[in-house]
Amino acid sequence: DTIAAAILHDTIEDTETTGVELETEFGPQIRRIVEEVTDDKSLSAEERKRVQIERAAGASLPAKLVKLADKICNVRDVIEAPPVGWSRERRCRYVLEARALVDRLRGANPLLESRFDELCGLALEQLGDDSCV
Repeated sequence: DTIAAAILHDTIEDTETTGVELETEFGPQIRRIVEEVTDDKSLSAEERKRVQIERAAGASLPAKLVKLADKICNVRDVIEAPPVGWSRERRCRYVLEARALVDRLRGANPLLESRFDELCGLALEQLGDDSCV
């Protein structure tokens, strides 16, 4: 269920698919996990990040694992293939926000957390660590 939810984690956010449709196709547990990691797009980007960080510590273990995997992939992308048009400052901000979120997920999976820390360190080094802080 956790792996399926990880694959589907952006479905509600980025498509017209509903939670009910997810449940019909994949079951209630996958729906719960996906909904738990779905941002409320009616909020501003800044508010979404704040809520995401605020809720992270209380998330279920499967949701924490999905978030960890997502942040690992996203920070790796910031290093290897940054989104088109993202300035160095925007990439720094993303990495620092991701680190704040992962700090709230600590204890969920030490191996994933270690991989995130390694990538975060590489990203900050590449971006000029001093100016990112």
